[in-house]
Amino acid sequence: MATPPVPGPGMPGAFTGPQGQAGREVNTASLCRIGQETVQDIVSRTMEIFQLLRNMQLPNGVSYHTATHQDRQGKLQEHLRQLSVLFRKLRLVYDKCNENCAGLDPIAMEQVANPLIHPGLLVGEHPQLIPYVEDEITKHEDHSLGNQLHLASEERREIVEKLKQKNQQLKQIMDQLRNLIWDINAMMAMRN
Repeated sequence: MATPPVPGPGMPGAFTGPQGQAGREVNTASLCRIGQETVQDIVSRTMEIFQLLRNMQLPNGVSYHTATHQDRQGKLQEHLRQLSVLFRKLRLVYDKCNENCAGLDPIAMEQVANPLIHPGLLVGEHPQLIPYVEDEITKHEDHSLGNQLHLASEERREIVEKLKQKNQQLKQIMDQLRNLIWDINAMMAMRN
């Protein structure tokens, strides 16, 4: 059985809150997907607003075209209005997700006796909860990544220290050459 596609922000039947979803129940996963798409829309609209603001000139005594300025200002107002609508939509999705998850109790991993079967997941108790079991491979990979990061940081620190020492040596050599050239020039000037 295929799930129907979730309508986008500009499509008819788009999620507009409880009144738009009166006939059907929306699960939390699809609400999260709608929320993610809404956040992406908010980010793209915000980028467009900044682009408009960057291209907009301030009326500071410089000649400007009133029609162009008003057109850009109208576009800016429209983007701000759409951004406000998207934030309201995101608030509705957030509230609905909180409402759907209100009855769920978080399970601490320390309470899980058997990492494969949790007694709270047996039929009748909390069938909607799925525990997260972190296996030893993941822990080992995370630990090895941390070690690699630490080793890379140490190596970088050593390279920077060696580079500073080499720079100091080069500076001393340049100072010695400068003094030598100064002395040679002084002797040549005295000879003439």
